[in-house]
Amino acid sequence: MKFSSLGARAIPVCLALGIFANHAFAQKPSTEVSVFGTLPSGEMVRQFTLKNGTGMQVKVIELGATLTEISAPDKNGKFANVVLSTDSLESYSKGFPAAAVMGRYGGRIGGARFQLDGKLVQVTKNAGENHIHGGQMHFGKRLWREAMSKNKDAGSVTLEIISVDGEEGFPGTLKATVTYALTSSGALKIDYSATSDKTTVINLTNHAYFNLSGAGGDILGHYLQIESDETAAVNRSMIPTGKLVSVDRTPLDFRQPRLIGERIAELYGAQEGTFTGYDHTYALRGQNGTLRLAAKVTEPNSGRVMECYTTEPAVQFFTANGMNNNPFPKHGGFCLETQHYPDSPNRPEFPSTVLRPGVAWTSSTVFQFRTTDVKP
Repeated sequence: MKFSSLGARAIPVCLALGIFANHAFAQKPSTEVSVFGTLPSGEMVRQFTLKNGTGMQVKVIELGATLTEISAPDKNGKFANVVLSTDSLESYSKGFPAAAVMGRYGGRIGGARFQLDGKLVQVTKNAGENHIHGGQMHFGKRLWREAMSKNKDAGSVTLEIISVDGEEGFPGTLKATVTYALTSSGALKIDYSATSDKTTVINLTNHAYFNLSGAGGDILGHYLQIESDETAAVNRSMIPTGKLVSVDRTPLDFRQPRLIGERIAELYGAQEGTFTGYDHTYALRGQNGTLRLAAKVTEPNSGRVMECYTTEPAVQFFTANGMNNNPFPKHGGFCLETQHYPDSPNRPEFPSTVLRPGVAWTSSTVFQFRTTDVKP
């Protein structure tokens, strides 16, 4: 078994420079398919390798629609995997901390219940008395299958899943898709869509753990900037109270580039032991539904930069607080989970996560990779 660990304001994605376009081994973008493994049930799990023709590649498996590799260059042109991963299907099936799609509801729902059109909906309790990430058999544990693709020459793949009415307590039969596309400019685009035959709620996100060093270790030496002035206040169970609080003069302030590890120790023991690092929902600036910059991360030694853009109203910043060398060190990766707010079904003050029949829900996130010789 092999574990992989990551071997000024940003410009808009639409203007991102094709920084790898003249690479010596530039080729045509493509998608290759291989067998990743077989589950105990006998079901085969395939892996899709997306190539952008400039040396970058992204690998995705059908189990959990999981990213198993994002190979990006450093400032010297050396490629390394920047997402925590493994080559073991068994590890993924047993709960390896994967870059999988979380759903039907990424994040927490307080009391594992909510009112929907005047009716009480009870969903699975899998975080004490609360619900998190879609339940016991969330989308990250399910098999997604390739949807029909019209362009096999592109570095992209579309996967789909069907969640039946009542699964984990959620109403409606839901059909969801996720499309991963790797562009020639070094951007990984993630587009989600979903429809339901009954009124339900939805909040999909990818739970990737990134480490831009490409060499393992922790991420405390990464610089982070988040386009946010406020975070969601939470109770001891990590359920939002409905209030947004200013980051000013707190360890949560990343309005300007700052080392992730600079003030993280101030969170240890905060709120009677709730936090052992960052696990906070940031309210993003700008209009919900428009693609805009959410965060920027720079790893100074490698020179790798990752800019995160999203149409979502919030991003959950998480620093892998409980890994403890199993299999990666504490703070061995960071997550930028673009999403709606946790507990939105119970919080009318937050943007709605309700999906009604006849309406298509969509969401987009872009991770743009580039390099720099300049520290933030």
